[in-house]
Amino acid sequence: QVQLVESGGGLVQDGGSLRLSCTTASGFNLNPYAIGWFRQAPGKEREGVSCVGSSFNAEYYTSSVKGRFTISRDRAKNTIYLQMNSLKPEDTGTYYCAAAMRTLRELCGDPHGAMDGWGKGTLVTVSS
Repeated sequence: QVQLVESGGGLVQDGGSLRLSCTTASGFNLNPYAIGWFRQAPGKEREGVSCVGSSFNAEYYTSSVKGRFTISRDRAKNTIYLQMNSLKPEDTGTYYCAAAMRTLRELCGDPHGAMDGWGKGTLVTVSS
């Protein structure tokens, strides 16, 4: 299993922005993997927020974040970003990244499916 590392979470006001980053501490090459961002709010199920493919950087967004969040990957830096704009209190939760050799639909649509690696999460809190 690959150990991923997330960063960039924090406390922000309604309408604010944050940029999350996902990489590895070991330098393990993430480029062959599809990467997903997932979040879990207190008392709620984990959900797929956004995923990016391994080959052509195809993207997927859950409907609630479309137009506000942007996923990207910097292959040279071995890092995947999630730019979150116009944040809302309902975006609050712990955000995790995961790597998998799966399609975007499989990855983002099945947050409890088999992954090749997970991070420990970064907390995002949006105050109203």
